[in-house]
Amino acid sequence: MKMSVVIIGGNERMERQYCDVCSSLGCRAKVYTKESSMKKKLGSPDLLIVFTGTVSHKMTLCATQEAKRCGTKIAHVHSSGVTALRLALQEQMERMQ
Repeated sequence: MKMSVVIIGGNERMERQYCDVCSSLGCRAKVYTKESSMKKKLGSPDLLIVFTGTVSHKMTLCATQEAKRCGTKIAHVHSSGVTALRLALQEQMERMQ
């Protein structure tokens, strides 16, 4: 079974690359770079990754509240690069096993 991941923040131009990294590690991903009613679309993923360097405080707060409500693991990553995403995913996958 694939792990589902929601990524909050990051750069719009990098969305495709974020999804590619997730699929290469066996994960399904949704990426939200803008607030646009994100709260209603989050669902209940296995992991929520927040790129804190490129996201508003309001979005971070909303994501954190939703994660607590659903019992979802949350990872705060300062950098919004592909390597930082890959490292965060690998670390979380190791913890889950």
